[in-house]
Amino acid sequence: MEDLAASRTALATSLMRAAHTRLDSNPLINDPWGDRLVPESARDMFRKAALAGMDSDALRRAMASPDAIIDESLRRSRAYANVIMRTRFAEDALQLAVTRGIRQYVLIGAGFDSFALRRSAYAADLQIFEIDFPATQNLKLARIAECGLTLPESVHFIAADLSQETVAAALLRSPFRSEVLTFFSWLGVTMYLTREANLETLKSIASCTPMASELVFTYFDERLFQAQSEAFRDMEKRVAAMGEPFLSGFNPGTLARDLGDCGLLLLEDLGGSEITAKYDRTGENSLGQSALSHIALARVIHGNPRHA
Repeated sequence: MEDLAASRTALATSLMRAAHTRLDSNPLINDPWGDRLVPESARDMFRKAALAGMDSDALRRAMASPDAIIDESLRRSRAYANVIMRTRFAEDALQLAVTRGIRQYVLIGAGFDSFALRRSAYAADLQIFEIDFPATQNLKLARIAECGLTLPESVHFIAADLSQETVAAALLRSPFRSEVLTFFSWLGVTMYLTREANLETLKSIASCTPMASELVFTYFDERLFQAQSEAFRDMEKRVAAMGEPFLSGFNPGTLARDLGDCGLLLLEDLGGSEITAKYDRTGENSLGQSALSHIALARVIHGNPRHA
């Protein structure tokens, strides 16, 4: 069934963004599409999983309001705060990059991100490229069609298995222009790849775009894999059960050097407490601290020299 062949974590993050938009007091993002892009078959899967983890009292309460079961479960997830704040961080950085001349936006592992459907005025002239695994992208395209939507010609979808093909090679199969300043987002992906695959992807990004292009990406502190805290073990088990196990992280202390070796300059690297201080200092949205993930912003310093 193609619905369930799509990335389950991508489906879950889409529902998280929608729940945040609908339910949190002062949403950091406005994503009315997160619910609509996820088919009922996938929603039913998440609902059953949430019910299976409830005790009898919680189960009775849930059955009185079945529509809230998924929302409650996903908002309790340790990944919830990170999903919301990384989206806001990436789109803030993109907006600033547009003022500096960025004209292309590439979403690597785009999942069910709805930016192309809800783009703000500042992004009206952007060429948008979404790269993702075929099963996930096919379902997204089917859902967009089922919603009766027609996207503008400036939105391009590239189906690619990045374990078999580089970002640069995938972009060659599209109208992407390697001489134009570009912003890349790579959110919630690096932890599912080996260190070698992550470094190759970083090098590929730098190789296919001009200097001053930018990248925002998330990663796990590699020490989490060694410390094996209860919170991290629980999260590992959950994603492994979805068929998407965690494989690697980066060391924040050596990240700048790692990026430099790939042709990138580290501009910003925020851990959990720092990103929470930036976006939910007062706790108005009760996002808490995303202690498991970092978000980094980097600039290409050894890129494609053919900058128009």
